[in-house]
Amino acid sequence: MGVKLHALLLTVFIDTVGFGIVLPLLPYFAEKFGATPLVVTLLATVYSFTQFIFAPIWGKLSDRFGRRPIILLTLAGMIIGYALLAFSGSLLLLFFARAFTGAMAANGGVVHAYVADITNSSERAGGMGKLGAAHGLGFIVGPAIGGIFAGSDPLNPNLTGPFLIAVGLSACALVIAVFQVKETNSPVEISHSFEPARSLVKLFFSMVRMPQFALLLILLTFTPFVFSGVETTFVLWSERQFGWGPWQNGWIYAAMGSAAVITQWFLVGPFTKRFGERRLIRAGALLIVFGCLFLPFTSGYADLSFIFVLIVMGVSFNNPSLNSLISNYAGPGERGSLLGLAMSFSAFARITGPAWAGFAFEIFGRSWPFFSGAIIMGTMFLLALRLRRPGGERK
Repeated sequence: MGVKLHALLLTVFIDTVGFGIVLPLLPYFAEKFGATPLVVTLLATVYSFTQFIFAPIWGKLSDRFGRRPIILLTLAGMIIGYALLAFSGSLLLLFFARAFTGAMAANGGVVHAYVADITNSSERAGGMGKLGAAHGLGFIVGPAIGGIFAGSDPLNPNLTGPFLIAVGLSACALVIAVFQVKETNSPVEISHSFEPARSLVKLFFSMVRMPQFALLLILLTFTPFVFSGVETTFVLWSERQFGWGPWQNGWIYAAMGSAAVITQWFLVGPFTKRFGERRLIRAGALLIVFGCLFLPFTSGYADLSFIFVLIVMGVSFNNPSLNSLISNYAGPGERGSLLGLAMSFSAFARITGPAWAGFAFEIFGRSWPFFSGAIIMGTMFLLALRLRRPGGERK
């Protein structure tokens, strides 16, 4: 397991660095073409929307043709997507490039299925936690690289250079994957060992008839819904609450990224083995409840960083634990499809979460994205109490 997992983690990390380079610079690039703030936010929405559409498709194809070909195909697609971004000459082309990149980045279900293929049930949440840590580390390194190569002039940043670096990093990730990422899910073995795979629609409706699986899918949407809303509105809140700008907020995001990496790499695996995924999910929900509830009452860097560490720890407990439990409901022949459907639910939550947070911010007040997040995560905690082990007893 070790060699396969580490090769995949290195590939994911390098590719995520490229994504992290691009993400903070996109608003500046869009504004070059006269984009309004609303149009800039739609760039994030179209990315999540194509992820919502393509995640189950890539998962299904990985069940049929193997994980490795789909991982290689989507990594190659990321190179094309970043190149399109770098050379976009209009707002329309920028939207197309962003949508295309989102479709290629919708391979999360395939990557999680790869981890599930090479881990047993006791190791799975830890493996998925390390996958999340690789993503988190890429999000720390990527924006720093992007900021350095964009230059120090905020009125005239160099945008093409960082985008081309993202192209190069995705090319490096593809080369590493070609030589190091081995197949885990042979289509030949699947055809001899399992019943014919069902269509995505039949698979979805057959699985949601199981109350515990349906509950897992519902729970999977809570954390990304709340956290994406908090991320979206926090900058607006800190600007009004403290008069902060990008430099001050950058330190908070650095603390968040560091907490995500440490929690998912070092804590999720051991905690899962000791307490189980279900207890970790409940603990994660409570951490986010407390974090969202007390965030509006913070007074500066120290307590705000502590609150965000609590929130990020909760997110880092929830996501790998839920994906681990979901993966147990399918064998290798349908695991990619099932986790792809799960990724689609997460993507939908990331589309709707910021919309709700923005509405709450404007209508109810600047602290209400956080207060409402606490209420929603409290509901998740209560629902998570209904999670049972396969044998029926609660844990």
